[in-house]
Amino acid sequence: MLEVSALGWIVTIGVIVALLALDLTLGVLRPHVVGFREAAGWSIFYIAVAIVFGIVFGSVYGWGFGTEYFAGYIVEKSLSVDNLFVFVIIMTTFAVPEKYQQEVLTFGIIIALVLRVIFIALGAALLSAFSFMFLVFGAILLFTAVQLFRHRDEDPDVGENALVKAGRRFLPVTDDYVEGKMITRVDGKRMVTPLFLVLLAIGGTDLLFALDSIPAVFGVTESAYIVFVANAFALLGLRALFFLVKGLLDRLVYLSTGLSLILAFIGVKLVLHWAHKDISASVPEVATPVSLGVIIGILIITTVASLIKSSRDPSLKAHPGSLRAKSGDQQHADN
Repeated sequence: MLEVSALGWIVTIGVIVALLALDLTLGVLRPHVVGFREAAGWSIFYIAVAIVFGIVFGSVYGWGFGTEYFAGYIVEKSLSVDNLFVFVIIMTTFAVPEKYQQEVLTFGIIIALVLRVIFIALGAALLSAFSFMFLVFGAILLFTAVQLFRHRDEDPDVGENALVKAGRRFLPVTDDYVEGKMITRVDGKRMVTPLFLVLLAIGGTDLLFALDSIPAVFGVTESAYIVFVANAFALLGLRALFFLVKGLLDRLVYLSTGLSLILAFIGVKLVLHWAHKDISASVPEVATPVSLGVIIGILIITTVASLIKSSRDPSLKAHPGSLRAKSGDQQHADN
């Protein structure tokens, strides 16, 4: 079992907070349209930071844990690409001006990180106290994989987001964006701007993604520390990655299929782990290096197949997938 000292936690959290502060400065205090060169530079920087951390971590604590970190990071990074799909849909739905998109993304990343810290602490406590939670987490991932595969050609309905619906119903909202503010005064009356509703939409989406991504990363490691750093480093580069690949996202037509396969694989891995611990030691387990190879293989095949398919048929458009059918589709199915 990995044991990280209090000093190790403090230094790690300090580095992550410093990187978040840097992101906050770039995205909120200096709003501007992000170009390809800037996005590429920051994306390379954040990936390099994650790799360097993994190398140092593996050297200090052993490459068994190092492999778990890289497997967890790749899982979270691949799932974060699906986050980007939904972010693009939210930005488009609310017609967010480009110079304010950084601000929304930065706050969205902070919300995502806070939610994941809560779920990581809860997940680690449950797994430590009840071994059958591996079965529960596995079942959650298998259900998610099936739903994502069934609705892989759909987009989530932002208008049905509970937080957005509540915001529109109970809060006075301005008609336009007011200099990037989230709360403003109009004729002496305090009102929220559409940017606040965008943040609610991203926050609600992050909550759903946290429910899926945390069980997924616990499928490759039982260490709360590794789960935390894998999530943190995967999320930190999300703002830059958004501007780098948003033009490419439409071409990843098989991404949802690939992610559903990854979630199903990790779900089976968790069920086997539970059976190995609680039923019989003869039940085989999936080793972390095998998991890493399978996940990387699925991502490579998915990406290459997507680019080939979209180049042959440019009219195809990728979708992030949805965990449930849209209400109109469901009503049609019921009829």
